[in-house]
Amino acid sequence: MALDATGALPASRDDALPASRTEPDGSAVVRILSYNIRSMRDDEDALARVIRACAPDVILVQEAPRFFRWRKHAARLAAKSELVVLSGGATAAGPLLLCSLRATVERTEDVLLPLTPGLHRRGLATAVVRFGAARLGLVSCHLSLRKDERYAQAGLVLDRVAALGTPYTIVAGDLNERPGGPAFTRLTATLRDGWATTPRGTEHTHPAERPHQRIDAILATPAVEFLGCGVPTGLPPADLTAATDHLPVLAAVRLQAPPGA
Repeated sequence: MALDATGALPASRDDALPASRTEPDGSAVVRILSYNIRSMRDDEDALARVIRACAPDVILVQEAPRFFRWRKHAARLAAKSELVVLSGGATAAGPLLLCSLRATVERTEDVLLPLTPGLHRRGLATAVVRFGAARLGLVSCHLSLRKDERYAQAGLVLDRVAALGTPYTIVAGDLNERPGGPAFTRLTATLRDGWATTPRGTEHTHPAERPHQRIDAILATPAVEFLGCGVPTGLPPADLTAATDHLPVLAAVRLQAPPGA
């Protein structure tokens, strides 16, 4: 795929997903991206090109920078990606939310999950935003490598979804588990799995060079209408492998306006 004059990938993508829009009645089509960026240790420019090509309204990031000058790194990624920082980062132990100026922000909250001694601290980056007349809750998560802790964290994610109190909620992240595993199954007993609901693109997300497993997912509460979800096709393989060790997951969803909006 040819780059534009700035060296970026074009924003228009042949991923069979509709473009963002707000409809006359206040309903909205929103593009959601989930992406593990491995603390921006790889090629930042390739990472930003991939994000821009996906043209997301919201990106739920995992493994954002957490240490020295982490806010500066997050702000630089947002600027290169033509987005703004919404919430998260080190204060959420890695999950981060970025969004376009299309989103109207109601509130944000970073949540630290219970620490198991000897294991990495985990957390959630959460927010409530509006697109058109629709209110949308967001939860970015990166679950534990250990099976029992991962299962417990899935329950805490569902508790957070309930606490947001929004008519629509998206949960996305690196679940460190394939579909059918205990934590994945616990989440999908309440939330709908975008790939399983309306698959578009390809399925496997890890590792980026030779993907053979789906451990990254975009999930949603039942009222969210998935228009398509999966790893977008057509992105240059060199950028995908240079950006990070995971592939991005992109979804388009429709959020109906509330009655009388």
